[in-house]
Amino acid sequence: MATKWIILAVIISFAVTSLLGKKLIPYLHKLKFGQIILEIGPAWHKNKQGTPTMGGIMFIIGIFAAVVVCLPLYYHETKLIFMDYIETPTVILKLIAGLVMALSFGGIGFLDDYIKVVKKQNLGLNAKQKLLLQFAVAISYLMVVYVSESSYGASYIGSMVIPFFGRVLLPGVIYWPCSAILIVGMVNAVNLTDGIDGLDTSLTFFYGAFALIISGILDYAGLGIVSGALMGGCLGFLLWNRYPAMIFMGDTGSLFLGGIICAIAYTLDMPILIITMGLVYILEMFSVILQVMYFKLTGGKRLFKMSPLHHHFEMCSWSETKICISFCLVMIICGVISVWSILSGL
Repeated sequence: MATKWIILAVIISFAVTSLLGKKLIPYLHKLKFGQIILEIGPAWHKNKQGTPTMGGIMFIIGIFAAVVVCLPLYYHETKLIFMDYIETPTVILKLIAGLVMALSFGGIGFLDDYIKVVKKQNLGLNAKQKLLLQFAVAISYLMVVYVSESSYGASYIGSMVIPFFGRVLLPGVIYWPCSAILIVGMVNAVNLTDGIDGLDTSLTFFYGAFALIISGILDYAGLGIVSGALMGGCLGFLLWNRYPAMIFMGDTGSLFLGGIICAIAYTLDMPILIITMGLVYILEMFSVILQVMYFKLTGGKRLFKMSPLHHHFEMCSWSETKICISFCLVMIICGVISVWSILSGL
C-alpha cells in the first residue's frame, strides 16, 4: 500500500531538486558563492575554482518537500499513526527526530560554507567548533531516542539488532557514548568522501536504495518513503553534480547526508548498518587517519599518495568517473551483503 507513496516521494524529491538547479546555480554564480580549492588538493582540481557550492540546499529542500507531502498522506490513508504494530510511536518519533538531526547537521554545514564562501575564510569553522556543534546535535538526537523509547515502555533501550545474531542488549554506559561517536564519525566520513564530482551523491543514492529494500523487508513504510525521497534527491542533484560538476553540495549537503544516513540506521534499530552499508565512507575516513598517523610515525613518509582514498586513486591516474563507478560497485556489494544478512536472520 505504501508503494505509490514511495514512488511519489522519489518523483517529488527528484523534480524539486533538479528544477531548483535551474534557478540556484545561476543565482549562486551571481552572488559569487564559488568553491575555494585548497592548495593541499590535487593540482588539476584548480580548474574547479569558482564552481558554485552550498548546492546541498537543493536536495535538502527536495527531500523535505517529498517527506512533508507523502508521509502524512500515507499515515492518514492507512490510519497507521500510533496504531500500527510495527510502526509504533517510538519508530515514528525516531524517524522525525532523525530528520531534524539531519537538518541540524546541514545547518552546521551551511554555517561552515557561509564562513568560507561569504566571509572568505578558507577553512570555515575550526575543528573544535565543528565537533562541539556536531556532538551537541548527536547527543540531542540520542536523548530524544531515549525519551521516546522509555515513554512508550520499550524493553530494549540501549540495544541494537545485529544481522545474523539478533537483538543485543548493551549497557547504557557503552551504548549511548558509542552511538554519539558513531554518528559524529559517520557524518564526518561522508563529508570527507565529498571530494570528486558525483561521488558522495552516487554513493548515497545506493545507500538510500538498499535502505528502501530493508525498509520493505521489515515493513517500515514510513522509512521507505524517506529512503525513496533520499534517492530522488540524490538523483536530481546528480544531474548537476556529475562530472564535470556544475555545482558542489558543500558541507551543507555532505553533513546533511551523513545525518540522514545515521537517522535511517537508528530508526531501523540497526546502527550496525552504518558500518556495513557505509563501509566506503568509513574507508575514506580511515585513509585520512592512517595517512596522518603513518606520516607522524615515519617522519614524513606517506602511506597513500594522497588522502582521502579517492585522491589516492586520482594520483594513480584514475579518472573521476572511474573512481565513482568503482566505489559505487563496492557500495552495492556492501548493500547486498547487508540485505542478505537481514534476510538470513528473519
